[in-house]
Amino acid sequence: MDEDLQDDSNRDEAPGARPYGRRHRGRRRHAPREANGEAQRAAAPPRDQAVPEPEEVKPARELLEQILEKMGIESAEVAYIPRTEGEYLEVRGADLANLIGRHGNTLEALNLVFNNILNVGVRNQRHYYTIDAEGYRARRAEQLKTIALQTLERTIREKRPIKLEPMLPSERKIIHLALADSPFVQTESEGVEPERRVVVSPK
Repeated sequence: MDEDLQDDSNRDEAPGARPYGRRHRGRRRHAPREANGEAQRAAAPPRDQAVPEPEEVKPARELLEQILEKMGIESAEVAYIPRTEGEYLEVRGADLANLIGRHGNTLEALNLVFNNILNVGVRNQRHYYTIDAEGYRARRAEQLKTIALQTLERTIREKRPIKLEPMLPSERKIIHLALADSPFVQTESEGVEPERRVVVSPK
């Protein structure tokens, strides 16, 4: 695994990637039983129920609301949602397509700017949030977890490295984390943005 796991949350690079590739579909009867069970869990829909906002989240939410207002996005609500892959600030409202952008690129850029502002001058205990819009990134995260496990199965079956399509930095991080504890494969990223991609290889 490479620097994607450590640096994607505050990387000072221009976000962007090509349209995403097709899912790799493996025949599950040849996959390890553990991978099958994980794939079924990853296919479950994300929890999108907001919870009471912790006091320490308030400054982050208010900062995001100010940024959204300057972007001309009015009457939007921001909800705090903790998920297994991190803490989300989900924007809810009407007609948020422009906030999401093509393949999520606008959300990726907003997330980078927001977290850099939030943590400016902070040396220890930096806090990072994932900004979402109507559950777009949460759904994408679940899709990526499924893609990761399907690629794991294919890598084991074919006994060779499998290259995924180029992805945004935050999406590569999800792939790395999904396979981090696997005893069967290892992951690394190769290439230069926006063509950087994850490669899954047998151990």
